[in-house]
Amino acid sequence: MSDIPKTETAGPDQDNFWIDLASDSVQAGFPSPAYDYSKSSLSLNELLIRNKSSTFMIRVEGDSMTGAGILDGDYLLVDSSLEPQDHDIVIANLNGEFTVKELRTGKFPRLVPKNPAFPVIEIKEGDVLTITGVVTGVVRKMNPRYGRKP
Repeated sequence: MSDIPKTETAGPDQDNFWIDLASDSVQAGFPSPAYDYSKSSLSLNELLIRNKSSTFMIRVEGDSMTGAGILDGDYLLVDSSLEPQDHDIVIANLNGEFTVKELRTGKFPRLVPKNPAFPVIEIKEGDVLTITGVVTGVVRKMNPRYGRKP
């Protein structure tokens, strides 16, 4: 697997980041009259990271994966230890260029965007394709005004 340069790596001695978790879920349709305000804690590391030493994040630039819920400016969690399977969304290095696409295997391997405005990339003889990792999650800041202060 090809390596993407990492600017910061979490060490094994760093603490998990814990955030309060409400005991009830939020309704995306009709409001729930029985909302309970009691809460517990949730480790974002435990929720999002399966293999800590082989997981990294990378920022998305572009709109080719909007149909998969991956938007320009999102951060992808990528696990380089996972064996890529058909239909996985992967970070691929094709002929020296990195891209995020759905991997399609079979007789004619290809990298498939999830936006019809972009063409499917057929892997041809002579192409050099390396899968850097499998995308395992997406992190998005919904309103940049309320993010962490620099």
